[in-house]
Amino acid sequence: MIRACAVSDLPEGEALRIEGPMPVSIFHAEGGFYALDDTCTHQDASLADGWIEGCFVECPLHAAQFDLRTGVPNCLPAKHAVRTYPVVVEDGMIYVDTAAPEIQRDVA
Repeated sequence: MIRACAVSDLPEGEALRIEGPMPVSIFHAEGGFYALDDTCTHQDASLADGWIEGCFVECPLHAAQFDLRTGVPNCLPAKHAVRTYPVVVEDGMIYVDTAAPEIQRDVA
């Protein structure tokens, strides 16, 4: 588990990028916390720099949208999903389990 930040450091509607061998973004949306690979599968862009609407993040480059719950894109140009990771909130801290990514699903 990676310690991401304090709950109070990530207000609703905001995102945080965690550096590492595989950068991960943490999102606070729809009253919950979500973690997924930070890099858009269409082109190299940080999803943490994107726009959050409901449970979706829009890539800042070409407007591909990814579901924060599943990592699946809901529109082109992205065709491949990003991995999602379990998030645990404990004692006011947000942790991400990068050792347990969800299976990546592609758009049919």
